[in-house]
Amino acid sequence: MIEFVTGKLNDIDTEYIVIDVNGIGYLVFCANPFSFQKQQGETLTVYTYQHVREDAIKLFGFHNRSERRLFEKLLQVSGIGPKGALAILASGAPERVVQAIEEEDERFLVQFPGVGKKTARQIILDLKGKLPEWMPSLLDKNGDPVPESAYQKEDSSKELDEAVEALKALGYVDREIKRALPKLQEKDLTTDGYIKEALRLMLKV
Repeated sequence: MIEFVTGKLNDIDTEYIVIDVNGIGYLVFCANPFSFQKQQGETLTVYTYQHVREDAIKLFGFHNRSERRLFEKLLQVSGIGPKGALAILASGAPERVVQAIEEEDERFLVQFPGVGKKTARQIILDLKGKLPEWMPSLLDKNGDPVPESAYQKEDSSKELDEAVEALKALGYVDREIKRALPKLQEKDLTTDGYIKEALRLMLKV
């Protein structure tokens, strides 16, 4: 298993990105390749999932480990392959997907390519109550559901990802961190800057 790939973003296509690692180009399939566009020509880290079949070995890439874990959970559903899982993640709102699963909202799930009513029902049966990492973020500080308007397309960065991991190491839980994420994603800071801003935002809650 290749945990991540760090290198220069060499090329972006409609289905994949190419990362140059010491002269070797890794082709990495992504849900939203153009979400990496701001880092074109720069060095970045992409978290990966290696999918092996008899006729092919493919790498799938993600902005962070949480996004990858949701991808892995979707692969466990009968009828969902890597292409289907990427199509679901391409919505840019994984928390909304989890909300639909928890609320058994088949109408939302069937919007994705390749997901019919049968597959939507299977997703709900297989994953409802089994996505604890994402479920706390569906609640606000009062324990009420976060309004749908709160789900924004994730525009993450290596520095922000590192800051989130550091906050978890300090003992903050996903629910606390994800309330601060929308504000953090509006800024362009260093890792330390994100940590300080997150602490400031969380202390205000």
